[in-house]
Amino acid sequence: MSEAIALHADTTSAHRPRLEHKAGPLTRILFLGLLAVGLLFSAYSLMTDINDAGSLSVTWLPYVLLIVALLIALGFEFVNGFHDTANAVATVIYTHSLPANFAVLWSGMFNFLGVILSSGAVAFGIISLLPVELILQVGSSAGFAMVFALLIAAILWNLGTWLIGLPASSSHTLIGSIIGVGVANALMHGRDGTSGVDWAQAIKVGYSLLLSPLIGFCCAALLLLLVRALVKTPELYDAPKDNSPPPLWIRALLILTCTGVSFAHGSNDGQKGMGLIMLILVGTMPIAYALNRTMPLDDMAQFAAVAHVAHESLERAAAAPTFVGDASATVAQYVRTKEFNAEVLPALSALVGGIGEQIKDYGSLARLPIAAVPNVRNDMYLVSEALKFLEKTPGVNFDAEAKANLKAFKSQIDAATRFIPLWVKIAVAIALGLGTMVGWKRIVITVGEKIGKSHLTYAQGASAELVAMLTIGAADMYGLPVSTTQVLSSGVAGTMAASQSGLQWVTVRNLAMAWVLTLPAAMLLSGCLYWLFVQIF
Repeated sequence: MSEAIALHADTTSAHRPRLEHKAGPLTRILFLGLLAVGLLFSAYSLMTDINDAGSLSVTWLPYVLLIVALLIALGFEFVNGFHDTANAVATVIYTHSLPANFAVLWSGMFNFLGVILSSGAVAFGIISLLPVELILQVGSSAGFAMVFALLIAAILWNLGTWLIGLPASSSHTLIGSIIGVGVANALMHGRDGTSGVDWAQAIKVGYSLLLSPLIGFCCAALLLLLVRALVKTPELYDAPKDNSPPPLWIRALLILTCTGVSFAHGSNDGQKGMGLIMLILVGTMPIAYALNRTMPLDDMAQFAAVAHVAHESLERAAAAPTFVGDASATVAQYVRTKEFNAEVLPALSALVGGIGEQIKDYGSLARLPIAAVPNVRNDMYLVSEALKFLEKTPGVNFDAEAKANLKAFKSQIDAATRFIPLWVKIAVAIALGLGTMVGWKRIVITVGEKIGKSHLTYAQGASAELVAMLTIGAADMYGLPVSTTQVLSSGVAGTMAASQSGLQWVTVRNLAMAWVLTLPAAMLLSGCLYWLFVQIF
């Protein structure tokens, strides 16, 4: 046994890439220049948005909270960068397809592009997991306690696993933190802890997080076996010799898959921070960010018309007199509990009618009175969530015309509330890229050396990267968060198993433990932090 370990260590050392080589001064200057330009653009855009919208605040507190919350949210993306993005470059570095420093820069560039071109679906899928009462009052002390607790818990767990070189999942951690806050909030208000979470959405997200590593393992293993059967090029299945690069076509394939994983990671993981940053902006500067003030004036007449027909469709379906009472509270109760009753449709109809009348009266989201903006935004959010749940509620049947009207109205209000400014994407992209530059080495070594007993071959690296790229890209299309770490590291393990080269079971065990423990640990940590911050605030 000791001889086998020594042989593995000698082999790894002989083929190990040069990880200590540092970037040249020109590269550093260029990187720092782009960093400065991006940060200045983000700061300028933030100040411009606030000045254009006007601000009610005459104290410094909202601005301090905004800066602190943004720094914490970008800190999460920074940690996510050096924790997760390193997986994308491990295969090209350990197959000597790219020098380590260039691979990191290359990956960072395509992470940046992935963030910039992302759809936003994942961002708002994450937000819908949060307790509805805290989303509606995100500018309150409890709202800030929620944001701080879940972000700090995610950062602490990610840093802890990074320090021991363990590729745990940032996505898994963030979801656990969100669920922990939801459970703690429900318990603190005397409710059953299970009532604080949208469990249907949580289960949907949980399936994507739990199944994606299994998909990565099995698909990478099967792909490698398929390649072995079809491609009879011997050097494809050999470990790199010395530090020489692979044949050109193999090298191009490995670089292509690394590029795809980097882009997909930016597109999927970057959105998680974006969604939380938008919550922070809505809570601190609602006049500027609660509603999409850039929606064209020409669209507002259509908005009001669609609201009118949606209101009529709900009135017909309700078959009840005009709702009397607090329509927002009734719909919020339905969104929180998913318990449908006879008052839901009349209350929803009243909310839709009220939204349409305000848009018709003022002609633009930008012209709404400052004091009305938070309430209109909350009503739009409640209507969007309620319409989503009504589709799955037994006994609620709309005719084809009503379904079309309600779907069109949901699209309108989602466009008004679910938007991400360009400067937010740029700030998140910079945080991810900077994190990649700083802390990639620990996780790269784990993926490259500590999963299998033999050195990573070209075919193994390409198979794992290709499966990770396709899995993450597909999840992004459907608005599901998945873990780059889990998909890629399990893909590498799958190729090692398919090659019968052996797995280092200590690492596999640690990966499995992180997979199992991350969710409950993040839940416990964020729940405790939420309780603490509520007491402090």
